[in-house]
Amino acid sequence: MKDSNIALSTGEILLPAHGLNYEKWAVVACDQFTAEPDYWHGVEAFVGDAPSSLRIVLPEIYLEERKQRIREIHGAMRVYLGNAVRVAVPDGFVITRRQTSSGIREGLLACVDLEKYDFAPSSKSLIRATEGTVPERVPPRAEMRAGAPLECPHVMMLIDDPEHTVIEPAFDDPGQELYNFDLMMGGGHVQGWALENGRALRVFEALARLHEKSDGLLYAVGDGNHSLAAAKKCWEDVKGSLSAAEFDSHPARYALVELVNLHCPALKFEPIHRVLLGVEPKEVLASMRRSRSFKRGGEDVRVAFAGGEEGFATAGHPIRPLQNFLDNFLKKHPGAKIDYIHGEDALRALLAREDAVGFMPRAFDKAELFPYIRANGVLPRKTFSMGEARDKRYYLEMRRIGR
Repeated sequence: MKDSNIALSTGEILLPAHGLNYEKWAVVACDQFTAEPDYWHGVEAFVGDAPSSLRIVLPEIYLEERKQRIREIHGAMRVYLGNAVRVAVPDGFVITRRQTSSGIREGLLACVDLEKYDFAPSSKSLIRATEGTVPERVPPRAEMRAGAPLECPHVMMLIDDPEHTVIEPAFDDPGQELYNFDLMMGGGHVQGWALENGRALRVFEALARLHEKSDGLLYAVGDGNHSLAAAKKCWEDVKGSLSAAEFDSHPARYALVELVNLHCPALKFEPIHRVLLGVEPKEVLASMRRSRSFKRGGEDVRVAFAGGEEGFATAGHPIRPLQNFLDNFLKKHPGAKIDYIHGEDALRALLAREDAVGFMPRAFDKAELFPYIRANGVLPRKTFSMGEARDKRYYLEMRRIGR
């Protein structure tokens, strides 16, 4: 079942085989805890020799070892296809209910059409990135996907559904339960149900109605933008050699993602702070005061350093003028460095250094997201984070994409 007008398809969805330990199988998104090797050492110790998605994904903390690891990952996928995974949903969706630190988040596992996705900043496609894509981050993920027989996604894609018409009604009649277990390493709890036949059809109908009001933007990538960009690259690499029939149905044309309603109360947008290191705070402040983009005395951006703090106002959300200011400052000061920090406490811990200046933009309001992208294109990189690291998607559902 598919509808190219709304870039949506059901699919054959795989899960770990019956009898396997799901808590040991499901591992958090690969781009989390990249500066915390102890977390991943803990995952390794917990999983041990048990079948696990840890063996079929590449945590970014190991990116420098990716040549060897990718060969091992592709091999593990082929082994798992033989004895560790099963077809849980022959042709349908999976609905999920996840207990996170901010409440219950509901989602829908579905296949989206990569022909309707373009991550270019000025894109007008039905599926768009929310933040700028860093080109050098795509090839390692594309290398991983290109020879893989399976995809196991951590992409979370947003729909702007304030009336809760698409995902939430599916839970009124959840159907066959597929899993119900605690996630490892403090990740909360997750449940999943199969959504098939007429119940799946109602999702298509609801999304078609939402599409009519979408002004051309139906889906915005919340988490996993670079992984989806890698899937797009792999599709572009193969589609030119396909027949018309193959082009329409080739598995590489689609990507399995979790759709989440932007208006889910548990979906929290947290600001991502910036810190400049190797700078003179007085010089940084003087540059901001001279800039036409900032007015002293506001609360849109708070600038903190060892000697104090100052607030600035901006016209509209501060993230774009702030990132432009920082990029320009770095060009003029090649000895300076920038880092992106989750959490004000973590940022302030760095400000004991006399050569550090922290920038705390106000939070990005969820309601601003879709209108902003329609009007301005993608946001600057690292604009917001959707929840804490342990609240990110865990690898569980899978789909065949090759041999």
